[in-house]
Amino acid sequence: MRGADRRYGRLGAGLAAAVIALTACSTSSAERTEVPTFPSDAQVMATAVPEADQGVLPDDCTRILTVGDLEAVLGLPLGSVDVRTTRGVPEPSVSRTERVACSYNGTAGGPARGRTLLSVNSSAYADPDSSAKQWRVNADAEDGDRRELPIGSASAVLVERPDEAVLMVVNGVTNLTLVLPNQQLPDDRPRGDALVDLALRVLPAVSTSVTAPPPPSSPTATAVGNAAGPQGGSS
Repeated sequence: MRGADRRYGRLGAGLAAAVIALTACSTSSAERTEVPTFPSDAQVMATAVPEADQGVLPDDCTRILTVGDLEAVLGLPLGSVDVRTTRGVPEPSVSRTERVACSYNGTAGGPARGRTLLSVNSSAYADPDSSAKQWRVNADAEDGDRRELPIGSASAVLVERPDEAVLMVVNGVTNLTLVLPNQQLPDDRPRGDALVDLALRVLPAVSTSVTAPPPPSSPTATAVGNAAGPQGGSS
C-alpha cells in the first residue's frame, strides 16, 4: 500500500503542476491579448497642430521675429538670444483690438548676456484709419532726430536718440514699433539700416489682407517732448 500511496502522491503532484501550468498559460495568454492602443496618425496630428491665433497678430513672438533672424542681423552666435512674449489687452478708446509685446534678451552663455537686444511691439486696430491715426499720435510723442521712410508698401518714422533707435511702422490695420538699444552692430552698420532689415522680416508675420490706405502724412514735431513715451509703449 505504501507503494500505491507514493504513486497516487506523485500523480496528485503531477496533476497540480499541470493545473498551475495551464493557469499560468491562460493568464499569460490573457495578458498578451490586452494589447495597448495608440492614437492614430490623424489624432496625433490633430493634437500637435497649435490652435489658431485669436486675432490678426501671432500669439507667439517666435512667429513674429525668429531668434535666428535677430542673431543674424546683430551678428550674434546661435543660441545666444531668448525671447519673452507678453499679450496686451484691447483699448477701445483708440480702436485697438490687440497688442503683442516681444522682448529679445541675451542669454547667460552669450556675449550680450542679460541685455535687452530688441523690443518689438505689434498692435492691431479695428480699421486702417484708426491704425494710421494712432501711428501719428505715437510718432509725434517721440523725441529725437527723426526722418520718414517707406518700407515696401508700409510707412515708417525712424527716431534716433543717443541710447536707442526707434522705428515706428504703419501698415493697414497694424502698427509696429521696434526699439533697438545702442549697441555695436556688424561692420558698424547704422542702427536705422538694421531696424529696416528687421522690420522687413516682421511685416509678413503681422500683415493682413486689408488694403492699406494712402500713406499718412508725416508726423510733425509739434508734439515732440509732450509726454514722449519710451519704447513706443502706447502703440
